Amino acid sequence: MMMKRVVIKVLRIAVCDDIQEELQRIVALTREYLIQHNLSAEVRKFSHPDELLTVCEKETFHLYLLDIVMPMVNGIDVGREIRRLDSYAQIIYATTEPGFALEAYAASPVNYLLKPLQQESFFKTMEFAISRLNLTDEKTIAVKMSGGYRTLRLCDIVCCEYIRHCIEYTLQGGETITSVSFRGDFAAHLAPLLASSTFLQCHAAFAVHVSAIRRLTRTEIELSVGRTIPVARSRYDAVKEAYLNYRLGGETRD
Repeated sequence: MMMKRVVIKVLRIAVCDDIQEELQRIVALTREYLIQHNLSAEVRKFSHPDELLTVCEKETFHLYLLDIVMPMVNGIDVGREIRRLDSYAQIIYATTEPGFALEAYAASPVNYLLKPLQQESFFKTMEFAISRLNLTDEKTIAVKMSGGYRTLRLCDIVCCEYIRHCIEYTLQGGETITSVSFRGDFAAHLAPLLASSTFLQCHAAFAVHVSAIRRLTRTEIELSVGRTIPVARSRYDAVKEAYLNYRLGGETRD
């Protein structure tokens, strides 16, 4: 697990379409939008979905513009995989096929645009997608999962549990994701996360974001997602102090 504070200065956009003429058209519209709105961005072109998915195993983009009808892997499956790896990414579909609209929403896209793209509707969709992004300074961790990495914001993590050499992360809303197995100590592996003043280890197998604590007793913590986790006797005083400092100080989530 890696943690870093990222100051995002440049928007990263991926465009994927197997037809070169369409790919160039979408890229041209994207760059025209950026120029008109005085935005800096890195725009990457992908002519095959496999190429994009390979890159996504190591890199992330803020915004994805995807065709649907493509060889080997269609845009809907690409969108689902992107959503699995990155819940914060914005996805826009651009296709000639209206019949996939309902199925496409499994990836929670911003919009489903029909080709030929019209500048006005495309620009409005881009504006909405970018408005949903958090491009400010924030702390994130990269969690290695089966099939690639997923970026998590610290503010979205409720707790972490060590289970059979893996770490299960519980997120706001109740979603859970599990890391690949690793060697070594749980606390040592979580060291980057525990370096944050709002995370603490309450048990040999649990760490919690202090803002997610709804109720604290000497033996357990009731979390904001409704789950209950244990508190080790030796850690209760430290957990109590951190919890009271958070509540009295009115701190916000990292």
